[in-house]
Amino acid sequence: MTAERAIRLRREAWGFAIGSLFFVVGAVPFFQRAVGDVITNLTFFVGALFFTAAAFIQLALSGRHPPRRGADRAELYDWWAAAVQFAGTLLFNVSTTVALISAADTDAPVGDGWRPDALGSVCFLVASGLAVRATVDRERLWDPRARTWHGAWLNLVGSVLFGVSAIGAYTLPASGDLVSLFWANLGTLLGAACFFVAAVLSRRSVPVRVRTA
Repeated sequence: MTAERAIRLRREAWGFAIGSLFFVVGAVPFFQRAVGDVITNLTFFVGALFFTAAAFIQLALSGRHPPRRGADRAELYDWWAAAVQFAGTLLFNVSTTVALISAADTDAPVGDGWRPDALGSVCFLVASGLAVRATVDRERLWDPRARTWHGAWLNLVGSVLFGVSAIGAYTLPASGDLVSLFWANLGTLLGAACFFVAAVLSRRSVPVRVRTA
C-alpha cells in the first residue's frame, strides 16, 4: 500500500452544492406550476436545511469562537464570514418554514413560493464581502483552499442576486403585488446557481491509499 493525495469536494461544499440545487429547482416557474405551492416551498425548506448544515460545518472548521486578540486579520475576516453566513442560513430556515406553513394552511396562489428575505440576504452579502477580503491573505488561513478567489467572488455575486430577488419579492402595500415576480424568481435561480458553482469548485487535498502489486 502506498499513500498518495487526491482532490475531493470539501465536506461543507457538499451541503452548499445540494442545497443550491434545491433552490435552483424551486425557483423554476415550470416546476412551481407543475407541483404547486406546498411542494415548491418544501423544496426551498429542504434546501435551506442543507445550507445551514454546511454553514455550521464551515463555522466549526473556522474555530467556532472568534480568533483571539492579536490574531491575523485574514483569520478574523474568515471567522466572521462563516459566523454571519451561518446566521443568514438560520434566517432562511425561519422564512422557509413560515412560507411552508403558510402554503399548507392557506389557499395561496400556485407558484407563489418562498423568496430570499431581506435580513437573510443582507447576512449573505456581508458574509460574502468578508470572505472576499479574507482571500487577500488566504495563505495565512487554516486552509488556503477553503477561501479561493473564484469561490469568494461567485458567492458574492450569488448574494447580490439573492438581494435582487428579495427586492423583486417585496409586496407593494397599495396593490399587494410583488415589485417583480420575474426578478424574484430569476434572482433566486441565478444566485443559487452561483452558490452551486462556487461549492463545486471548492476542493481539498486528502490522503488516499493505493494498493500496489
